[in-house]
Amino acid sequence: MSELKQIHALLLACGLSQEDSFASKILSFSALSDSGNVDYSFRFLSQLSCPATFYWNTVIRGYSKSRNPNSSILVFIRMLRNGVSPDYLTYPFLAKAAACLMKRELGVAIHACISKHGYESDRFVQNSMIHMYASCGDIAYARKIFDSMSHRNSVSWNSMVDGYAKCGDVNSAREVFELMPVKDVVSWSCLIDGYVKAGKYMEALAIFEQMQTAGGKANDVTMVSVLCACTHLGALEQGSRMHRYILENGLPLTLVLKTSLVDMYAKCGEIEEALGLFRSSSMRKTDVLLWNAIIGGLATHGLVKESLDLFDEMQRIRILPDEITYLCLLSACAHGGLVKKAWYFFECLAKHGMTPKSEHYACMVDVLARAGQVEDAFRFVCQMPIEPTASMLGALLSGCMNHGKLELGELVGRKLIEIEPDHDGRYVGLSNVYAVFKRWDEARNMREAMERRGVKKFPGFSFVEVSGMLNRFIAHDKGHPKSEEIYAILIFVTNQIKLDADYENLEYHHLLQDIQDSCFWTTL
Repeated sequence: MSELKQIHALLLACGLSQEDSFASKILSFSALSDSGNVDYSFRFLSQLSCPATFYWNTVIRGYSKSRNPNSSILVFIRMLRNGVSPDYLTYPFLAKAAACLMKRELGVAIHACISKHGYESDRFVQNSMIHMYASCGDIAYARKIFDSMSHRNSVSWNSMVDGYAKCGDVNSAREVFELMPVKDVVSWSCLIDGYVKAGKYMEALAIFEQMQTAGGKANDVTMVSVLCACTHLGALEQGSRMHRYILENGLPLTLVLKTSLVDMYAKCGEIEEALGLFRSSSMRKTDVLLWNAIIGGLATHGLVKESLDLFDEMQRIRILPDEITYLCLLSACAHGGLVKKAWYFFECLAKHGMTPKSEHYACMVDVLARAGQVEDAFRFVCQMPIEPTASMLGALLSGCMNHGKLELGELVGRKLIEIEPDHDGRYVGLSNVYAVFKRWDEARNMREAMERRGVKKFPGFSFVEVSGMLNRFIAHDKGHPKSEEIYAILIFVTNQIKLDADYENLEYHHLLQDIQDSCFWTTL
């Protein structure tokens, strides 16, 4: 931009800044390039004597992809007041702005302008309207536009698949996907991302395998979604295989993709690998998301000092922290029992103009409850400017149980049931409180209350990766072909624990019972 301004100054001095060939290039660079300045482009547009529609479209497009998409609408209004007629290229950028803002009423107004000016049958415009309505949650109207199209291209199909995926309707997304005459990398990426966002991580990985079988080549966007699925499943071997795929296929290691890799390795237990990848980045080519991934990863592994040291380093190179950064730091403080430090970071949010969200409050409750300051945590919850969430009260209940504050635990447990009356874990939690009190009748009443409300307790499970295959660890299930061998090993382990520990101790008794209750596997 500094060089462009010098050229612009020279053009002004020579009286050439109004020439179309120069004006269009100044606008295009300042509005659309990554190193541009869209506000500068708008000021330049305002100085032109009779700017054509193309010039207005350039600035509207620039604002639609900026952090302030609302300005696209303001420029459009000014365009109309100046008597300039929009064309078929104007409206897709306005629709994109409405989609970014997720304002359906604004999108409807834009749709009305499209109809008024006769562009409703333009395929480029129709595709943008499908995207806009889907982004605003009106997938039914998006489908109506899609069905009314006389000629669809790959963008039309992909917009519909992406629309269903964004709305969480992966079944409909899959139906549209299967009907597509030609599937490209965008089609596969939209479907995979939809399954990931719906929490169907195994299915997302299965679709990626189908993509490879069909001869499709993934891009960096596809791999971000695939790595996210591996992260949630804790599938380290599969995640490492995806890393090799990226390297072998020469995919560009964008900052977003590198962040996904660091996050995957950190959350799957390979913190050294995550640190190595992080350190391989030039400090000039990092952003706050990458730092958040590694700071949060270190905190999860209990490497509290290292996590806080990295935050200090982040500040030294002047990368501004965001709300997620402070969430990671509060998590580190919870793991390390650093109450004073946690208060400092919590107060830093307001100092830097950020409003604490429910997640920050929940983390602060967790910090206090873990440190045994359960009464302080309870007072903190009572004084919050927001209503307590289930995650906050869950952290508080856990602190009450761990530190023997059972009367307060009863109060918190009852409040949890009020907030989430259909959550099986809330009844079980309060039932456990009563069991510790030896108030067996009330513990039994909790079970009966679950039955009366029709709340069923779903068995907990976790994923375990063995030789690249994901297995699900679930209670009371003998579906795995090697369940007898697994059971035999677990019996051996529990017998060893009995020999090495005081079995009469209640804590060990519960530990052994938990192991025996959860000793089967089932392959997905």
